[in-house]
Amino acid sequence: MNRREFVKLMQAGTGVALMPDFSTLIKKPLFFDISLAEWSLRQPIRNGDMSNLDFPQIAREKYGISAVEYVSGFFEGREEDQNYLKELNQRADDQGVKNVLIMVDLWDFKTASPDVQERQTAIDKHKPWIDAAQTLGCHAIRINANGYEGLEPEEAADTFADTLTKLSDYGKQADISIIVENHGGLSSNGKWLAGVMKQVNTDNVGTLPDFGNIKVSDDEQYDRYLLIEELMPYAKGVSAKTFAFDKKGRESSMDISKLMKTVKDAGFKGYVGIEFGGELEKISDKDGVASTKKLLEKVGSSLS
Repeated sequence: MNRREFVKLMQAGTGVALMPDFSTLIKKPLFFDISLAEWSLRQPIRNGDMSNLDFPQIAREKYGISAVEYVSGFFEGREEDQNYLKELNQRADDQGVKNVLIMVDLWDFKTASPDVQERQTAIDKHKPWIDAAQTLGCHAIRINANGYEGLEPEEAADTFADTLTKLSDYGKQADISIIVENHGGLSSNGKWLAGVMKQVNTDNVGTLPDFGNIKVSDDEQYDRYLLIEELMPYAKGVSAKTFAFDKKGRESSMDISKLMKTVKDAGFKGYVGIEFGGELEKISDKDGVASTKKLLEKVGSSLS
């Protein structure tokens, strides 16, 4: 008796086909959603092979990712151009892609300066990006802490907290959160940035823990795992930055499983953004993004 005849016999006898249960082989759903950070595609954008407007389509069609995180520098000067933002929105909608956040890098404007006017200028320069984020349907913009050179850490915390509080007030009107990434300097000191969050203490201000940015100064690196642990209680997003992979597909400079367990243990259920930051001479952006996605899915499934 062959397999087909056997199945028919069982159906006739019981009304139910005795087929193997494949449900245990199906991957468990992830406890987080995956998004793609535009910085991963910096090379094709800089080379002119794609534009910011192409990003949603490429994320969906090339990588199978349906949520994106923009970088301000890739469409700076268009943040108040309503026609441009409308087109970007349409392109995302056409692909069924969610606009998650804008990473705003305005390094020339000092968010933690001791000078009140310099901080106000920084605040004013960030407001159009909050408006753009609202237009695009994002939940947040990411800003940086800078301009505190010469200040003691406690003073820098006070000045940066003042900026965050004022941006928070503006962001609330647009239902936009203001989030801070550990992006070098004091912001990569987990205790310092967590202290700023406690000081601001408002619902629409939080962190964007980044797995890769641990450099506090030229001669100091913060403990990566402690940093993520300290920032996760305030996280409104996570940046899964990767650099290189071994032959087994593991990130060779950090333990992604350990980091993602910290993310899960914090009760996080939002977007984890793929941000490939490796040397593009050694691994292409395409391979870097694909390898990160595969690793996150594998680790996430094991933790779910």
